[in-house]
Amino acid sequence: MQKLTIEDLDLKGKRVLMRVDFNVPLENGQVANDKRIKAALPTIKSVVKQGGRLILMSHLGRPKGSRVPEMSLEPCVAVLSSLLDKEVRFLNDCIGEAVESAVDRLDDGDVLLLENLRYYKEETDNDPAFARKLAGLGELYVNDAFGTAHRAHASTEGVTRFMDQCAAGYLMMKELDYLGRVMESPERPFVAILGGAKISGKIDVIANLLPKVDKVIIGGGMTYTFFKARGLKIGQSLLEDDKVAYAGEVLAKGGDKIVLPVDCLVSDAFDFAARKIGQLKEVDAGAIPDHWMGLDIGSRTIEAFSAILESARTVVWNGPMGVFEIDETARGTYSVANILADLTSRGVTTVIGGGDSASAVEKAGVEDRVSHVSTGGGASLEFMEGKTLPGVAALTDK
Repeated sequence: MQKLTIEDLDLKGKRVLMRVDFNVPLENGQVANDKRIKAALPTIKSVVKQGGRLILMSHLGRPKGSRVPEMSLEPCVAVLSSLLDKEVRFLNDCIGEAVESAVDRLDDGDVLLLENLRYYKEETDNDPAFARKLAGLGELYVNDAFGTAHRAHASTEGVTRFMDQCAAGYLMMKELDYLGRVMESPERPFVAILGGAKISGKIDVIANLLPKVDKVIIGGGMTYTFFKARGLKIGQSLLEDDKVAYAGEVLAKGGDKIVLPVDCLVSDAFDFAARKIGQLKEVDAGAIPDHWMGLDIGSRTIEAFSAILESARTVVWNGPMGVFEIDETARGTYSVANILADLTSRGVTTVIGGGDSASAVEKAGVEDRVSHVSTGGGASLEFMEGKTLPGVAALTDK
């Protein structure tokens, strides 16, 4: 890390303003999944243990500058209090006199959670006046919200202009360590697995990864645009017509580095919203009947991908192999998840790039059996694209 970290700060008696990612799913006013809160615990506990006076701030959902009661961070208080075995106070705002007064009354080791930052559109606008008000609450700033590090918002980038010491928390450090290592100095062979619906969302990742990797395994909906570029029949499968030429260029440039499925699981009818699927069968790649569509990789492809991964020493995965949200078309994605778990037990470094891939390893029950699951889908994607993350760049240099 060329940036300050929490380990470089003297926290005792200091007001520590910390950006966390508590953008958790809520059901009936309760936190439905506390994974993101747990991810921030090492940094939170460190501040408390060292006698810092902790002010936590986060967003939840997209209230777009309005007070949306269903997007309040208040349900997080009970969860965090239980995890810390300590009272956590909540304020129903994130700026203003009442907030400043409550912050002034904090004692060493106290924890305070502010209300949803995005109740103010100034947060996403990175408004300097709003950022200055946030900065005024703390003496030190810690960013532990990797999931928002690719956004230049008031709480991630703007606030750093008004504070002298801005450091990375333990989660941020861990994310940057794993992603940095696989992108800059991977143990070889280095294999990237790219899936998901569209090539358009992965263009920059493919361009940045191709020179770095030994193999790129392609799956998911974007497969069929690559098939089309090869002149293969794709039936009614998902197609980005305007990206066929680009797919052809990638195939020509990548050569035998790029591995496409050899067979597909296809259906004659599919309604994702209703979770309804018609007949299913496996067919060779490029032999998809006219009125059928590809929904997952086939059995022979799972074997082929497994054989390639068997020799890998570093694997990064972003994007599912098919429609994993539905049991009948989830086999390809879950198979890859289990292959990576087995590889990890043999010392291979496996990094899962957040988003749907993170959901997939969780649903497959192997999230604790891979090296690292990123907490930020968008942020990890931009990191793999070779882009600078504003929330990281804004931190104080060592």
